Amino acid sequence: MIITRTPLRISVGGGGTDLPSYYERFGGFVVSAAIKQYVYITIHRTFVPNYIVKYSQLETVERVDQLQHPIIREALRRHDVGPYLEIASMADMPSGTGLGSSGSFTVGLLRGLYALKREPVATQALAEEACHIEIDLLKEPVGKQDQYIGAFGGVVCLDFAKDGAVTVKPLRIPREALHDLEDHLLMFFTGYSRSAGAVLQDQATRSVQNDQAMLDNLHFTKELGYRTKEALEQGDTRAYAGMMHEHWLRKRQRSKGMSNERIDRWYAAAMENGALGGKLIGAGGGGFLLFYAEDRARLRAAMAREGLPEVRFDFDHEGSKVLIQD
Repeated sequence: MIITRTPLRISVGGGGTDLPSYYERFGGFVVSAAIKQYVYITIHRTFVPNYIVKYSQLETVERVDQLQHPIIREALRRHDVGPYLEIASMADMPSGTGLGSSGSFTVGLLRGLYALKREPVATQALAEEACHIEIDLLKEPVGKQDQYIGAFGGVVCLDFAKDGAVTVKPLRIPREALHDLEDHLLMFFTGYSRSAGAVLQDQATRSVQNDQAMLDNLHFTKELGYRTKEALEQGDTRAYAGMMHEHWLRKRQRSKGMSNERIDRWYAAAMENGALGGKLIGAGGGGFLLFYAEDRARLRAAMAREGLPEVRFDFDHEGSKVLIQD
């Protein structure tokens, strides 16, 4: 039995500039943070010559090519571990909520397959292989942030070069400011789960087509990512809260599907009740609202009145790891 644990993430600044449609022309920059909400993958040998895969569905097939789950199918094509195999996944948070679950799933699965083969794998190589499966093989309109932060963990700066190379450096945030973020960042579930594909595909298409409004928006977002890094490394978490608000206002302009009447109402209620800034995590349209709150009790009460449950979190500093290997 092998069990891996891979963290989910929140995008701290610069999110959206990690898509190939943008960074291959302009370079990208994201500040990202892994959180102690996880995707778990279990892998173990069975006594029947099949591949048994358990996720939101159950598959039992004789050959890898028969698998419907695209990520598991492509991972097993790359790692020939043979049949007599059962793979199952569980997660602390539902998929489609903007926390990077697909990237974390891919990283955790690969980590488990390397453990099954008893082969070492460097963290950078693990993240890049996960990106290769999702972006190059499956042609998903996603970026590289989720796979890298899932593999590395921590609160990091991700620099995306035009040739696709990714440089990972820790955010040099003072300990007091890091604790301040853990105390004052509050996350609430909107009740909506959605596929990010349509929103991200629209961004990618408009970027490739030189849509100036989209490119200007992403240029601003990248610059805001650099400003976020500077503010947090100086320990100025209040300035960061204001940047969250700036980011949300610009992010809403990227797509009509980014927000809706309810999300706008909840955001306004938060800003009137103790939040200094906030944003919707992920591609938009649902998932989690993240706020920096000066008056946490007041914000929690306001969101409770709106029926939005809070999900509390701390930062994860370990990244993807093998919990059990028998």
